[in-house]
Amino acid sequence: MKAASVTRAKINEKQMHVKIIGVILLLSVTIYSCRSSKKLQSAMTKKDTTITLLVNPAETDSAKLVHTAFEKIRSNHVDFKTFASKIKVDYKDSKQRNYDFNAFVRIQKDSIIWISIIAALGIEAFRVYITPDSVKIRNSLDKEVQLQSVNYIKELIKLPVNFFTLQDIIVGNPVFLDSTNVLMYKETESSVSLSTADSVFKQLLTMRKDDFAILHSKLDDVDATRNRTADFTYNDYINIEGRLFSGDRKIAVAEKTRLEISLNIKQAEFDKPLNFPFNIPKNYKVK
Repeated sequence: MKAASVTRAKINEKQMHVKIIGVILLLSVTIYSCRSSKKLQSAMTKKDTTITLLVNPAETDSAKLVHTAFEKIRSNHVDFKTFASKIKVDYKDSKQRNYDFNAFVRIQKDSIIWISIIAALGIEAFRVYITPDSVKIRNSLDKEVQLQSVNYIKELIKLPVNFFTLQDIIVGNPVFLDSTNVLMYKETESSVSLSTADSVFKQLLTMRKDDFAILHSKLDDVDATRNRTADFTYNDYINIEGRLFSGDRKIAVAEKTRLEISLNIKQAEFDKPLNFPFNIPKNYKVK
């Protein structure tokens, strides 16, 4: 009982679980929302070693630059059968409340996303089991289980994602990529940037020039009255069996309030045999 009470205090008891689950569902959020947009007229300027190009798909040279960039991005796509990792999560909100916990994540590609959230004293606080059509959350602190449709992910993190999008997000793959919707291409000695826009977000995606590893993604809501922004930064890239993988990620999301999340991803492994246990004890209340 003492251990359980300490754990509850650590994560602000019952109501904090929604925020924690939301953070976990934002894991590694490499959200690059690139969908339909209006075509812009083109202009090219050169200054020293920087080239900035407003893309007009009708121009052969600009189309080649964009096509090459997207081919290099796609060459970094992380493919796998299974994925497992331990993630150290640090969370801070606009009220300066700080929370830290560990999460163990396992994925069976296109089938299961399994997450175990460990709070103070090494006690499992939550277990999450996601399939393409459902979300199950076991709250060990309050002895409750939530059974939701996969749309719960959209409702919780307020972004247009499904199971397959979330799967790509966790392993670090960009999502909603569409090479026909790039508005601007910028190149320096060390980086390449692509600017995109759609009915929801304006986005600026920045990558390392030598290998097109993603460094930063900035999203701004098209609706200026919402003042919604999100910043995603990626560091500590390592090569895991030919896969380019970011082990340190930082997320800042702001609208009416602001939250900051740091993710330190350790022990990342691909294509190892995994299990995905999720049982519902008889004394748990099902919601």
